[in-house]
Amino acid sequence: MGVHPNIHIPKESWPGWTWYAIEVVIVIAVSLLVSREITDSIEGLTPDVQNYLFIGIMGIGFLIWYLGLRKIILTKFLRNGY
Repeated sequence: MGVHPNIHIPKESWPGWTWYAIEVVIVIAVSLLVSREITDSIEGLTPDVQNYLFIGIMGIGFLIWYLGLRKIILTKFLRNGY
């Protein structure tokens, strides 16, 4: 008996890029929420300055995750077998 080439293997059928897409959406959402809270806590800003500050804080949060924390957290969890 031969092996059937049309066998469904769940691990191989889930596209790997979707995990990166989910991660990006979560990082953007958390960065937006943190940026909103920080920007709202500062009083006396004009709308233009508030917009620049909002987007700047969001970008900093995004960079901190991808340039710093992501590698540390993922290697810690992958090394420990989680």
